[in-house]
Amino acid sequence: MDQTYYITTPIYYVNDVPHIGHSYTTIAADVLARYFRADGRDVRFLTGTDEHGIKIVKAATERGISPRELADEVVVGFQGLWKDLNISNDDFIRTSQARHERRVQAIINRLIERDEIYLGQYEGWYDEGQEEFITESAAADNEFKSAVTGKPLVRYKEPTYYFRLSKWVDKLIEHVESNRGFIQPQARRNEVLSKLKMGVADLSISRLKEKLGGWGIEMPNDPAHSVYVWIDALSNYRTALGWPEIGDQHDGAGAKYWPADVHLIGKDILWFHTVYWPAILMALDEPVAKCVFAHGWWTSEGKKMSKTLGNFISRETIAEICSEYSVDVYRYFLLRAVTFGADGDFSHDALQGRYNSDLANGLGNLLNRTLNMIDRYFDGKLPASGEIGSDERIVQAAAADLRASATGAMESCCFGLYLDKITELIGATNRYIDITAPFKLAKDESQVERLGTVLYTCAEAVRIVLTYLWPLMPETMAAGLEQLNWKMGAEGSITEAAEWGRLTPGTQTRKPEPLFPRKS
Repeated sequence: MDQTYYITTPIYYVNDVPHIGHSYTTIAADVLARYFRADGRDVRFLTGTDEHGIKIVKAATERGISPRELADEVVVGFQGLWKDLNISNDDFIRTSQARHERRVQAIINRLIERDEIYLGQYEGWYDEGQEEFITESAAADNEFKSAVTGKPLVRYKEPTYYFRLSKWVDKLIEHVESNRGFIQPQARRNEVLSKLKMGVADLSISRLKEKLGGWGIEMPNDPAHSVYVWIDALSNYRTALGWPEIGDQHDGAGAKYWPADVHLIGKDILWFHTVYWPAILMALDEPVAKCVFAHGWWTSEGKKMSKTLGNFISRETIAEICSEYSVDVYRYFLLRAVTFGADGDFSHDALQGRYNSDLANGLGNLLNRTLNMIDRYFDGKLPASGEIGSDERIVQAAAADLRASATGAMESCCFGLYLDKITELIGATNRYIDITAPFKLAKDESQVERLGTVLYTCAEAVRIVLTYLWPLMPETMAAGLEQLNWKMGAEGSITEAAEWGRLTPGTQTRKPEPLFPRKS
């Protein structure tokens, strides 16, 4: 495999437990990773946890434990959820790991050597929840509250080291304008450009160590300061690949994967990933990521998620949903329910409706009908296809359209388009069955060849559907393919496997076992 594909999630804060928002980003990244692995690329999929910063220290203090104890405890929750949701990450980085901390210090030293960092004084407003300094005007516009959490801003005055962010604004604007795919979706790109053109101040990158109780990465040039969380956190995408080289066993281990193909993030951290991070890389003469894709936020039952309202979708709630429907159905619903990039709402009624319409009545019914007829009319052996007519060409055209558009849709994170093409093929095949009426053909011995053509067409169509749904629903789709006596990955890449006509006539199929029993 010559072509690499590097996909990352944000590293998640350990001052909170995992919930639907975390699962949404990580499932989306997993689907991309699975698709491109199946399509023959050399994939690296990274996720992890962000364990430094004031809010983590405060959360630990409130519980009477150390930041390290808090991090160790919460990390287990994230790692456990990813296992439960069948996430196939290749690496899990913690910012408290030595491989990361030492490399962050090496990055700081390189920036100091290039005169990109200087000691200054900060006085102003600070958003502790976002770990971000806020300008006086922005603070006043929002009544001195966080624009994200609504909590009061804190007044800070202390010495701090700055990164010369303002120096890179013109180059950032040029990069964003000349690389239209760098920030996705386009509305987020416009938002960043507008804000950049208003001017950007230099970025504070340190805090006094005493305020953090010693928790954090020490500034390599000044032991009184700890590295500010954003330069610490953002660097994980490179440190996890063994860069910079520092003389340990991780040196250069993943160098071939940079630059990242996609950083998947929530829209609340868009600015940091599209301004701070690329500017730091530019200052180091390093290539920036190819794309930063910022998705929307989730509400629950039409309201903002709240533990008080009882609509907070925690890890425990996710487990209940998966127990009732399955992990694969949960994965499918999150990427089907809303256009990726827009805000979404989770409701149990919407989940049940989507399950019954798309999966039970759509795909599940198609697979069952096809296998039942092959079993009844051909003793379970896949018949050969005879002469192809206009009805078959409609189904084949839908399959070809899916095959032609799938990789491009995935490269653009257009899960909606990808699933629309799958749905179109399912619909075309179900209509094809209604039009050709194989149960009537079976009553006429002279139509046995025509019946074979119809059922071969149905079997091929459903095989291609199951193949393309596999990255979203790996266990369920593998079970469906087994009923067709087909194994995912047995015949080359996903694109090669989706070529029409791969099923061999005479193949012994299995009696159908419903993949999606209807829910009432």
